[in-house]
Amino acid sequence: HERIGYNYRMSNICAGIGRGQMTVADAHVAHHKHTCDLYRELLRDVRGITLHENPSGRFDSNYWLNTIVLDPSLRMKGQEDAYQATVQGAVGGAGGVTHAAVNTHTDCEPNANVEAMRMGLDAMGIESRPLWKPMHKQPVYKDCPAYVNGVSESLFKVGLCLPSGPYVTDGDVAYIVDCIKKNIL
Repeated sequence: HERIGYNYRMSNICAGIGRGQMTVADAHVAHHKHTCDLYRELLRDVRGITLHENPSGRFDSNYWLNTIVLDPSLRMKGQEDAYQATVQGAVGGAGGVTHAAVNTHTDCEPNANVEAMRMGLDAMGIESRPLWKPMHKQPVYKDCPAYVNGVSESLFKVGLCLPSGPYVTDGDVAYIVDCIKKNIL
């Protein structure tokens, strides 16, 4: 974000919908856990790709998002051109587009192989995205104090979010992993 001021409070209507979803929450978590287990199984032998895991048995994820880490040495199809095209766009919020993006590049971007994988998956009809940019690297917070250790920046450079929604089927996961493999040189 380049500006502060968006209102992301939950309305009473959204709260009601959320409350209604609590009746299926356990089923959603079970589906997401199954999806994670399937990604883990199918990516197990893919060199240079690591699926994020719980750090220990003391933690239990809700598995709402499955993310992978790409080894920086892993080469992708189209990697040499990953950042050649200028990204045209605008900055938006809940209310839609608010203003043109000032700059399309920053000092903290995903590695070229991550962007090449994202672009390759997109060309195959699969939506993915980099991990969230660290808050202290967002333009609006660039002049604010931050206490960092480098972990969020390093994960942002190598991480990619994979489709994980409640409608992602086993066949979808198999197709996504097959497409990941096809993008690796």
